[in-house]
Amino acid sequence: MSFFKDMIQKSCGGVPIEVCFSPALIGFLNIKTEAIVVVTDILRASTTMVSALADGATSIIPVALVEQAKFLKQQGFLVVAERGGAKLDFADFGNSAFEFRDGKSKGEKIVFTTTNGTAAINEAKERGTVAIGAFSNLSVLAEWLTNQNKQVIILCSGWENNFCLEDTVFAGALIEKLQSTGKFFINNNDSAHAALDLWNIAKKDILTYINKAQHRLRLQKLGADDVIEFSFTPDTAKVIPVLIENELIDILKPDL
Repeated sequence: MSFFKDMIQKSCGGVPIEVCFSPALIGFLNIKTEAIVVVTDILRASTTMVSALADGATSIIPVALVEQAKFLKQQGFLVVAERGGAKLDFADFGNSAFEFRDGKSKGEKIVFTTTNGTAAINEAKERGTVAIGAFSNLSVLAEWLTNQNKQVIILCSGWENNFCLEDTVFAGALIEKLQSTGKFFINNNDSAHAALDLWNIAKKDILTYINKAQHRLRLQKLGADDVIEFSFTPDTAKVIPVLIENELIDILKPDL
């Protein structure tokens, strides 16, 4: 049934959605210059970024390399730095949404470098407008995307360029939201169909489903899995991080 709805929307000039399972694959997609690329890294960068801005950070500066983060730390910036799931020794914060509570980041620009999320942003930024997606900003993000009327590419950060479950089920959840508007269609993209199918399986009990995820197990071994339930809780923040001149800004702030 979804296939026929997509065909109807396409013929009526609907807005296309595609999913990319890995940053390594994004170069193979046919992306329009005015597209919006939604980068997601549920465990944990995109969830952490949304939380940092909701906590009062003025912006986030994502950098791909540890050396860049160290340099900016020397310039006086606060830094989130993580590799392999673990906080790096020079960092002010680890890559966890729970690091950003009680206004710890209020009024600050926060530098981020993470294993997968910031690398994905780096791949996406030359391919369209970059927005950050997480379960925590799912509904407000879907509403904003609906109003933009532009091609949507959901880029899963994955794990070191490999497929991951958590980003894929988020992609499916976002597709479900967008399709419910009657405005979007899946644009001949098997990855998007697979993401939606996976979400339809997982959403009945997302926490039980995600227990099998490789990165969930990795975080458990590191003692960093306290944020799992929060990472899959929808709509805890009304924040939409959008990359503007190499900084992620909450596009919903009234002064923008």
